[in-house]
This record gives sequence, structure tokens and C-alpha cells, in this order.
Amino acid sequence: MRLTKMSHSCVRLERDGRTLVLDPGVYSEAEALDGADAVLITHEHFDHFEESRLRAAAEANPALEIWTNGAVAEQLTGLGVGRVHRVGHGDAFTAAGFEVEVHGEWHALIHPDIPRVGNVGFAVDGKVFHPGDALTVPDRPIPTLLLPVHAPWSKTGEVADYARAVGAERAFALHDVLLSPLGLAGVERFIGLLVEDAGYERLAPGQGVELH
Repeated sequence: MRLTKMSHSCVRLERDGRTLVLDPGVYSEAEALDGADAVLITHEHFDHFEESRLRAAAEANPALEIWTNGAVAEQLTGLGVGRVHRVGHGDAFTAAGFEVEVHGEWHALIHPDIPRVGNVGFAVDGKVFHPGDALTVPDRPIPTLLLPVHAPWSKTGEVADYARAVGAERAFALHDVLLSPLGLAGVERFIGLLVEDAGYERLAPGQGVELH
């Protein structure tokens, strides 16, 4: 499987000529959805879900299917029968040939005055976990964690503790577009210090790695 990091919280997973895209929001590149066979959306916030761009991709590819939670699915009516699938914690399904498991139910708390929304994390082929905007710990070991390193709902110490709790062999930075280069370097030093066993790394947008 090849993992390509796009900007912010979007990644592309490719294997055997099939492409699975996760969380192509407004901060990700327009080409993030090019050639996608399936899309996974963790939750409804604009930096993870951009309706018009996703609809355009679905119209361009009548075979494109989407898996997401109920709130996002309600915004994607009219795409045709069987193309938008509602999923929740504990569900498992096959998307574009990838085996996917769903973990988690809620977005992390941003502030007591801001209502929480639903959020589902996706474990793909038992190899890589995208938590969306939550610190959900899967109920089984995952070799590669996509680690949300900066958000209004988090602090760096909590991010480090989360990476420790998941215990993945590798952790790639995610959810990072609001950080300056100096800020990214600071996060890398801090998490690298506290999570020595995780193999923390930040991929530049468009950069990819092979997952075995």
C-alpha cells in the first residue's frame, strides 16, 4: 500500500491500481480526489469535508462510493442509490478493495460552548489509522498512526500521550496546516522526545511512503 500525504488532514491510499481518499477538505489540494475509487469522511467540518468538490468528483466518476457518518451522509443526497454509505463505531466494510474498520463516535471537545459533532475514525487494512478529529484508541494494534498534531481542541502534550496510547510503530503528522514551519519543527522535537518508539515523521504535501 502506498500512502500519500496531502495538505492538512487528507491522505491518499493506493494499492493494486485502486485509490482510497480520506478527508479531502478545503485545505487539501483540488487534485486530491483525482482518480479516487472511494472516499472516507470522518466528520462534517470544512477542513475534512468539502461538499461541492466531493459532488464534482462523484459526478465525474459514477462508480465513486463514499463512506461516512450520518451527518455528512445527509448532506450528500442525490448522488444515487448505494453510493453514500452511513457507518458507525464497530462497522466493517470493503471500499475500493481495502478492508476498513470504524472506530469512535464523537469529535474531541473543542469548548463547552461549542456542540460536539459525530466523528468516526477509519482503520484501513489493519495497517493505518486515521482518527479524524478525535483521540480514539483502536481496540487492536495498528502499525501506522496518522497523528493530528495541531487543532483548536488539542494540546501537544495530549497528542504525545495519544501516540503513546496507540503504540503504533510509525506516526505521520496530520492536521497541520495552521502551523508555521517553526511551529512544525517545534512539534516534531516535542513529540519525538516524548514518543521515541513511534517513529514520528511529517510528510510534505504530495510526499508518499510504502506501507508493508
